[in-house]
Amino acid sequence: MAASVCRVGSTVGRALAKTRSPIVLSLRRGQASVSYAQSLVGAPETRLTALDNGLRIASEETGHATCTVGLWISAGSRYESEKNNGAGFFLEHMAFKGTKKHPQTALEQQVESMGAHLSAYTSREHTAYYMKTLAKDLPKAVELLAEVVQNSSLSEAEIEQQRNVVLRELEEVEGNLQEVCLDLLYATAFQGTPMGHSVLGPSNNARTLTRQDLVEYISSHYKAPRMVLAAAGGVTHDELVGLAKTHFSGVSFEYEGDAVPVLSPCRFTGSEIRMRDDALPLAHVAIAVEGASAASPDIVPLMVANSIVGSFDITFGGGKHLSSRLARLAVEENLCQSFQAFHSSYSDTGLLGIYFVTDRHHIEDMMHWSQNAWMNLCTTVTESDVARGKNALKASLVGQLNGTTPICDDIGRHILNYGRRIPLAEWDARIDAVTPRMVRDVCSKYIYDKCPAVSAVGPVEQLPDYNRMRSAMYWLRF
Repeated sequence: MAASVCRVGSTVGRALAKTRSPIVLSLRRGQASVSYAQSLVGAPETRLTALDNGLRIASEETGHATCTVGLWISAGSRYESEKNNGAGFFLEHMAFKGTKKHPQTALEQQVESMGAHLSAYTSREHTAYYMKTLAKDLPKAVELLAEVVQNSSLSEAEIEQQRNVVLRELEEVEGNLQEVCLDLLYATAFQGTPMGHSVLGPSNNARTLTRQDLVEYISSHYKAPRMVLAAAGGVTHDELVGLAKTHFSGVSFEYEGDAVPVLSPCRFTGSEIRMRDDALPLAHVAIAVEGASAASPDIVPLMVANSIVGSFDITFGGGKHLSSRLARLAVEENLCQSFQAFHSSYSDTGLLGIYFVTDRHHIEDMMHWSQNAWMNLCTTVTESDVARGKNALKASLVGQLNGTTPICDDIGRHILNYGRRIPLAEWDARIDAVTPRMVRDVCSKYIYDKCPAVSAVGPVEQLPDYNRMRSAMYWLRF
């Protein structure tokens, strides 16, 4: 097959990224450019409708010749137990291996004949199945998505075949040290809670998961009130609602024995985990504190704070003229190969941190200056720092959603997180309302004198003792 049916299942690349936010800035070739303010006013409206069974339909019509449509489900590794951890990821592998109506070959031919791109991903709280296609093929795309989600065949032969694929993928992920480091960070920060589970699950579970485990996972979590059918591009909302009624009205909204799955409370634990391997050339280190939940009013000041810290890669141009103070230090003192400030937000918690890659001789210095950057946010952040952070954040919002697929993903996640799509103009107003005092207060609330979680992989002998890193989370000032 050409690249028409694929998955996006990697865990933690998404942990780094990303508080994504809405944006619509679509300039057709030949049109005059518009100002940032004009783009806010001209952003298309996101319309939202709910079916009788609780399934929600949300769409944004941009007039493109293509569209992306998908189903976003409130289910992920956080809803799994130790016994079935990895079931959601396994299902993602099974999604395109045929349905009761379309065997795998027929399904692939249907997608190919439309010139479409069918994909899926699983995260800690969400699962998504989506398709990018021509706008005229929207009805067929919705039909196929409904088949994939509701009537996956889950044959024993395919399960055994995909078991080997999943095990090979787990083996490959072990070679991605960024993913390993961040998975370890979640495991230690949220130890003893489902949030600490890896999205991929342990290899032992991949070997022992049965068809019954997968069926039970679907019947427990794939319920209409936890689903959003989202679309963006050349779509009309009324047509999408009609298609949803045709294909998704039968999705159940009742739980067996009224046993509604409830997320267990999340608990953050300041702690560390080190995986020392002196044979590796570079050390991968992450330090984080508990951040704000997705719906918290503190989320925007923390986004601005992260923009002030910024990111850096050794391939960047700019050198010592980079806007981020930590990036300038990284260049001038040769502190690291790369670093990135991140804030991953969830329904009731978050993870706010800095991830960096450096050689074995600069770990201590990089950790010192990373924590110093945090302390500056809590105590001495200036008006110019905040103005620069705001501009960087606004540019990021406008630049991230540059097509129908990221817009559709944004719609789906927003409806699940907030119950509505937050428009770009509202984000802009909330960013403008952030002051240096607000950044200092919010960062002090989440960072100052808090116990961090730390994970490190590679030649990490120089990583300071945990008590030293903990003592660098405050300043003695008189």
